[in-house]
Amino acid sequence: MAGMYHDNDRSKMFSRRALILAGGKATLIGALAARMYYLQVMEADKYTVLAEDNRISTRLLAPPRGLILDRNGIAMAVNQHNYRVMLVAERSPSLDYTLDALARIIAIGDGERARIHKEARRRRSFVPISVRENLTWEEVARVEVNAADLPGIIIDVGQSRHYPLESLGAHILGYVSAVSENELTEDPLEELPGFRIGKGGVERIYDMALRGRHGTSSVEVNAVGRVIRELERKEGEPGADLNLTLDVKLQEYAAQRLGEESAAVVVMDIHTGDVIVMASTPSFDPNSFNRGLTGDEWKDLSTNPRSPLSNKAIAGQFAPGSTFKLMTALAALEGRDITPEMRVFCSGHMQLGSIKFHCWKKEGHGAQDLISGIKNSCDVYFYEIARRTGYEKIAEMAKRFGLGAPTGVDLPNERPGLIPDKAWKKKILKQGWYPGETLVNAIGQGYVTATPIQLATMVARLANGGFAVVPHVARDQIADKTVRPRSNPVWPNMEVSRQSLTLVRRGMFAVSNEPGGTAYKARITQEGMWLSGKTGSAQVRRITMREREGGVKKNDQLPWKERDHALFVAYAPEENPRYSIAVVVEHGGGGSVVAAPIARDILVEVQKRDLARIAENAPGAAPDLRRF
Repeated sequence: MAGMYHDNDRSKMFSRRALILAGGKATLIGALAARMYYLQVMEADKYTVLAEDNRISTRLLAPPRGLILDRNGIAMAVNQHNYRVMLVAERSPSLDYTLDALARIIAIGDGERARIHKEARRRRSFVPISVRENLTWEEVARVEVNAADLPGIIIDVGQSRHYPLESLGAHILGYVSAVSENELTEDPLEELPGFRIGKGGVERIYDMALRGRHGTSSVEVNAVGRVIRELERKEGEPGADLNLTLDVKLQEYAAQRLGEESAAVVVMDIHTGDVIVMASTPSFDPNSFNRGLTGDEWKDLSTNPRSPLSNKAIAGQFAPGSTFKLMTALAALEGRDITPEMRVFCSGHMQLGSIKFHCWKKEGHGAQDLISGIKNSCDVYFYEIARRTGYEKIAEMAKRFGLGAPTGVDLPNERPGLIPDKAWKKKILKQGWYPGETLVNAIGQGYVTATPIQLATMVARLANGGFAVVPHVARDQIADKTVRPRSNPVWPNMEVSRQSLTLVRRGMFAVSNEPGGTAYKARITQEGMWLSGKTGSAQVRRITMREREGGVKKNDQLPWKERDHALFVAYAPEENPRYSIAVVVEHGGGGSVVAAPIARDILVEVQKRDLARIAENAPGAAPDLRRF
């Protein structure tokens, strides 16, 4: 009996366990079915989208970069086909085999080989690797002809920036180059391999508008990311074209006129602020930055004492020399510290305490009034009126006319120059202001420095009646990638009396058009084109008393670095002023001998171009639709 009860208990226990197991299985199967129903029915749309996303890859397309044109529609920066050799590693029996075969057709350096091997280790075998860019058509042809012997090699066609005028206008245009880590923004275009951004000049200032907006390409890929086919393509929006105020023909003439000098010239419209010419020599070819500089090329550019990479027109800070006397004269007139008729006798020097301050003319100029003082650039005359006026008034006037601070021209890296005063000297040099420094700085020496663009702006404001015109190089205004024509603004009136401006302009006229004027030999003789100007020669070293007594060496007898800077500023035409000009020749010597003739020749060409445009657009002539 006992055995029978024991068997029954075991049977009941087994039945309960089987029931529990069956219930557990049923529960799991039910849960699995519910989950499958939820995923396949309730969430079907969601997972269909996810699966599609894994199958379809969206890729960015770089738009064409906007063109840069001069004021007459001449192209200064364009896009051209960039033929490049690409290598697909999975199609090659070995990288070295393919590269050896390719090297017999086009040059491949050891550095390029090392880079290719490094990228091949980093990338998947089906992703193309760039071997060489910017191939010539002859190189492309040789590769294509030998394609059968170059397993894994393909020719790809992209776009690259090209500057057809090469070094002409390079400092204004700037250049493009690859994006560095610290230049990344939220623009997805910057993630594209080989994408380039503006690194200087207007390419940098207007970079976002020139870039345009990216397009997209939807491609079908397999599980490892290999492209199967393109499903959809949406082209992007090309970058905006940028129209400059520059006149390429005049820019070319100015560059040729400067030659190989370390120099700069700026010509601007005194009413609109349009910069017609901005040349800095020597220059460089921006195409070399796009293709990549060699070590030797970079060394030549970076160690050249004449600084070809620097835009001297906006970044060259020079002592303005006697061109600054225009500001001293205006300050004295406006402060009523002198009258135009007041005479100062120049014996060749002025005594201040125990120190002699010399005039550039050793024997002196005799009695000088305002007009003759400007005409002859008499240092002693300006020493005396500076002593009467005080340097603070002179500094304030110079700042009103655009010196001592960036002008606001739409180019990067503009330098401010320096208009010193007592507060500046105490703060920077921890010293007080000495009376002799008033005299020296009043004639544009001492601590005073200015850039050519500032000097051209100074003369523009003087010639346009005292309005605070601001220079610019783009004819369009661009904000948030929106381009619109630049309107003609009403410039602020600087509240300088017309009488004072007229008197200073009369002095400038005498400089260039009256016998004995410091720039009389560089005058314009054509009727209706006369210029009015002011010469300047800025010393870069101190002349000792011993040198003065023994005879100062002429500039051409000195080492280049010790020669004076040659300067000249002017406006033209005299009767109805429209253009201002500033020329600075670094270590060029005398302003009247070197800089003034350059300015004269350029202003003649500028006015001739005006006459030609007037003739072209006369009644009955075909209109020039590119002009404005």
